[in-house]
Amino acid sequence: MVQISNKRLTLEEFLALPETKPYCEYIDGQIVPKPMPQRKHSTIQGELCPAINSVIKIQKMGWAFPELRCTFAGRSIVPDVAVFSWARLPVDENGDIANTFTVAPDWIIEILSPEQSHTKVTKKILHALNHGTQMGWLIDPDERFIAAYPAGQQPLPFEEIESVLPVPEFCQGLQLKVGDIFGWLKVTA
Repeated sequence: MVQISNKRLTLEEFLALPETKPYCEYIDGQIVPKPMPQRKHSTIQGELCPAINSVIKIQKMGWAFPELRCTFAGRSIVPDVAVFSWARLPVDENGDIANTFTVAPDWIIEILSPEQSHTKVTKKILHALNHGTQMGWLIDPDERFIAAYPAGQQPLPFEEIESVLPVPEFCQGLQLKVGDIFGWLKVTA
């Protein structure tokens, strides 16, 4: 169980704390614990990263990461899936993938858990979009609904199983449908 103090911390003080499970995020001076993902959330997240990477990572267009801490614009968040274009991947002095990411992801994907606030998750996506993110998705497994947030545009609703979901420019060639996402939840005999 995560113990959260009411004391306001600086971002630097927060980042010096040991990592916790479930993860905590730093938003507007507050430490905010993420809810533990439930089965639908975990299933979609576990299938989504390989589905994205099977197209974009192989072609060196980008890389999708589950539960990656991203610290930028005064916040430290842990999106369910953070996708970075290949050109913006943080690397260390050896050319390896960096341990810390201090820029906004190019694409942020959040999967709503039943006890999560829709408003708080949307605010996280909007914050990322205001700081360079190209695309956000909010996936609601219980409602079988996906909201896509292209940068600088109105959110787009998707419910029809044959609807092709929009992706950032650097992910051209990646095609996912609403039915693909929610089809991962089906248990077949």
